[in-house]
Amino acid sequence: MSMDITFLGTGSAYPSPTRGASALVLRREGECWLFDCGEGTQTQFMKSHLKAGRVTKIFITHLHGDHFFGLPGLLCTLSLQSSPDPNKPPVDIYGPLGLRNFIRRSMELSHSQLLFPYAVHELVPTRDQCPAEEFKEFSCLDRDEVSPQAAQGRILQLDPVENSYLLVEDEQLVLKAFRLFHRIPSFGFMVEEKPRTGKLNVQKLKDLG
Repeated sequence: MSMDITFLGTGSAYPSPTRGASALVLRREGECWLFDCGEGTQTQFMKSHLKAGRVTKIFITHLHGDHFFGLPGLLCTLSLQSSPDPNKPPVDIYGPLGLRNFIRRSMELSHSQLLFPYAVHELVPTRDQCPAEEFKEFSCLDRDEVSPQAAQGRILQLDPVENSYLLVEDEQLVLKAFRLFHRIPSFGFMVEEKPRTGKLNVQKLKDLG
């Protein structure tokens, strides 16, 4: 399995003419996994060798604007470049509790209709991830309201044994989220490649003594 990483933005607070806001792409097996989507991320895609249309998963570390204000625009641009396909799997979006509501309201208020399905999987934070006065309870936000384009996403709770959130697992890798302490609840993501069985030419070893 081959993987490579491209930094689309490393700036904080706001983008600049020479430095984009937070965004990173992990490319594997023809797919692009986007980590954070700060303002201007779609422009950074256009300047790079990557194709935004290959994004299949999006991971948002926390809900400060410089890490996810570019998401509605990117989703709408992907829709403009898409054609309706009922068999297309949804784009999976992972992030803190409240992200589903943000995307839904952004699409609703801008009268935007996405031509592809998406599913928002929300990570439930714990109260010790930020100062007590900054913690907000988002679990009651229109839980039963679903956008026409939104597939049913998961609500992910902390695994107390592993002290992490299992987000993705296939035969090649595991992707987990871990709690971080910040001014608001934040998460770090870890991609771990599974051990691979080596290919040992026994006969050749015997021939070499």
